[in-house]
Amino acid sequence: MKRIVVWSALALSLSVCTGCLSNREANGALLGGAGGALVGGVASHSVGGALVGGAVGAAAGVLVADLTRPHYYHRHCYYSSAAGRRVCRYW
Repeated sequence: MKRIVVWSALALSLSVCTGCLSNREANGALLGGAGGALVGGVASHSVGGALVGGAVGAAAGVLVADLTRPHYYHRHCYYSSAAGRRVCRYW
């Protein structure tokens, strides 16, 4: 059981360190990876199950965090003489 916990913590830390994630997505990966590793380890009674569960849970956590983030887009339009047309910027 100790090995399952150690391997799931390792899988969780690797899944969180995946590069350009926002704070919200990193938290989603953290929660999803921990939950997935726990469920995978308990359901399969193996380290491999904990690793796979952690990876799948982290990926699902990132997707859920990205899909549920607030979408605030502000549009500012103006006429650009250089472009010769109306230009809109979103932020």
